[in-house]
Amino acid sequence: MIDEKTKLDIRQKTLEMFEKAHIVLTDKEKEEIEYVDEGLNDIYDLGLQIVVYVNTDRVCAKEICMLPFQTCPEHMHPPVDGKEGKEETFRVRYGKMYLYVPGEPTKNIKARLPKKYKFSVFHEIELNPGDQFTIYPNTMHWFQAAEEGCIVSEFSTRSTDENDVFTDETMVRVGK
Repeated sequence: MIDEKTKLDIRQKTLEMFEKAHIVLTDKEKEEIEYVDEGLNDIYDLGLQIVVYVNTDRVCAKEICMLPFQTCPEHMHPPVDGKEGKEETFRVRYGKMYLYVPGEPTKNIKARLPKKYKFSVFHEIELNPGDQFTIYPNTMHWFQAAEEGCIVSEFSTRSTDENDVFTDETMVRVGK
């Protein structure tokens, strides 16, 4: 659980990042920012902030804000209720994101690997503003913002992130 002082600090920094990226949020969207820390109370290292625009039975659109070096832990989107897992496309709007997926491991990855958590995929894809990449269902992946942080638009099939499967079993999908 994120304490109020930390939440206020993260909120201020998140709103500043959206402003730098020239992404306009409504007052309602600002109030509904989701602060995700995977239940670890370590949001500056392992966490992100999300604005959900739409999440229907068929589609989802979000903005993901990551402060400098924040990491979204390694996870995949499994099938849910007999439906295929989430397919998602990330498009960087501001800053830089390092995305890690299965494949030939990259030597000397650019991310700062959080030492106390488990990771297993190390094929690095660097995404800059305008770059995008699609993650298919059941694909292990993780990502980290570079030194300036990043704003990433996510377009996907229905989001059921509460069902994510993490490589590190100490994590649970917790937000708000």
